[in-house]
Formats: sequence, C-alpha cells, structure tokens
Amino acid sequence: MKVTEVPTIAGAYLFQPTPHADERGFFCRTFDAEVFRSVGLDPDGFAQDSVSRSARGVLRGLHLRSGAGEAKLVRCSYGQVFDVIVDLRPDSPTYLGQASFELSGTSQVSLYVPAGCAHGFQALTDPADVSYRIDRPHDPAEDVTIAFDDPELGIAWPLPAASTSPRDRKAPSLAEVLAHREK
Repeated sequence: MKVTEVPTIAGAYLFQPTPHADERGFFCRTFDAEVFRSVGLDPDGFAQDSVSRSARGVLRGLHLRSGAGEAKLVRCSYGQVFDVIVDLRPDSPTYLGQASFELSGTSQVSLYVPAGCAHGFQALTDPADVSYRIDRPHDPAEDVTIAFDDPELGIAWPLPAASTSPRDRKAPSLAEVLAHREK
C-alpha cells in the first residue's frame, strides 16, 4: 500500500492499495494498521464505520464537527465520486487550503481527513457508495455544514447538484461559520 501526503492539507493522506485483479474481479487490502501507524496515525482510534449510497449528481457536504472535530477515513467502495476537503483548523499551516480527488471503486484509494477539516463529495456515477471510518461516535448536536456552493470557496463541482439534503441547501457560508466559531 502506497501512502501519499496531501500537500495542501496538513495531516491528510491518500492510501493507495494494490488491487490483485484476474478474470474473477479483484481483491485488495483497503486498510492496514501497520501502514496507518507508519505515518503516525492510530489505527485503533476509530469508533464507527458507515456507508452512504448516492445517485449520480447527488452532493453531500461540506460537513464537519464542532468541538474536538472528527477524523475520517473515506473510500468510494463502488462507483466514483469527486471528493473535497477544506482545512478549517486555525493553527494549521494549510489553514483554508483545499484539495479535491476522484475516488473510485476501481482504485479503492482511501483518503484520511483530519479532524477540523470540512468534507464533501459529489457522486459521478449511479450509484456511488462511500465508506467511512470515523474516530468518534456521531453527535448530531456537533454537526456543522458549510454551503457547498460558497463563492469564497469556489469549488468546481463537476456536475450540477442533482440533489442535496435540506441541511446542505440551507447551509451558511464559510464566512458565517468562521464568524460563529470566533464567538
């Protein structure tokens, strides 16, 4: 498994497995505790696994959690997604940096999103399944959402947003979220 640091987001990593393919399909390791440890991450630090299924064009995000935040290991297990992270950690050397990736079920690449970073994705296929490993139990009271179409962020989503949740449609701008955090 190859590990690559994400240069625009301190502490974010891509974990690229080596699929073994033959006429039956493929097999690959999508998580390896030793590889995780090799970059200073605690493989035992996850508390919850989740999966979402989205139709083509569905946009989910940008989401993060208040308080201690939430670290995630994200992988598109089926289909393909356009995945985005934004660094919102004020003390980070990459504060307000962004990175985007195409994650797919073919490559099985996992993205480690550090706590304090906003995350979102758009499904490029119908369907697209995204698997998450999360470092602490979900508490809806800590949910924070930022407008996916905020011009300050200028994220170039590849498709028109076919569908979003009511929460995502009503999300405040980045400036509003940052102003609220400073109070």
